[in-house]
Amino acid sequence: MKMDNNKPQLGTKERILDVSLNLFSTKGFMETSVRDIASGVGITQSGLYNHFKGKEAILGALIDELMSSEIVKIFENKSIESLAQTGKSLLFSIATIFKLISFDKKNEALFKFLMQELYKNSTIRDIYNEHFYQGNVKKLSSVFFIMMQNDKIKAADPLFLAHEFFSPLFFYQMQVNLHKIDGKSTSSMVTLFEKHVDLFWENHKVAKQETLF
Repeated sequence: MKMDNNKPQLGTKERILDVSLNLFSTKGFMETSVRDIASGVGITQSGLYNHFKGKEAILGALIDELMSSEIVKIFENKSIESLAQTGKSLLFSIATIFKLISFDKKNEALFKFLMQELYKNSTIRDIYNEHFYQGNVKKLSSVFFIMMQNDKIKAADPLFLAHEFFSPLFFYQMQVNLHKIDGKSTSSMVTLFEKHVDLFWENHKVAKQETLF
């Protein structure tokens, strides 16, 4: 078989994770066997065990990748006060992360796997609730609270407002993935993320008072 010299070659451990993610996202975690993974990688089962103790250990490594997702890192190592000062640009940054992840093949598989396992795997469900959704919602609500105090946005329930902002982004991300699965064009989805930010900000920003001087 002719090798593509321009394509970087993955190590065995990386190939195991790559094949496992593909199988988990198509067949499901419970339906995928160690034999399936080893066959997909082109190694023996004993060869796979040299890198991972079993399927659960592979799942753990994939969870670690989920935890390093840009969505999880949105608010990492940043003070709530400094983020609140950025106003609309913060919301654009968040929407851009969702957009880039939605159109990235690796994250597409991770997202598909995540959506399938939410109803089957309590560990995945806990990670989704704590880090992907609740963690970010609570942090954004704190940002919105400070924005309200600084008269950047109108007074409202900050937690509800954070839900209102994040929910469409998750929906758009899911729609992009569903369009890809069905082989449909995603061109109509490209600008939705930015349009959501524009509409959200226009509805909630504090209008500048005009002076009489």
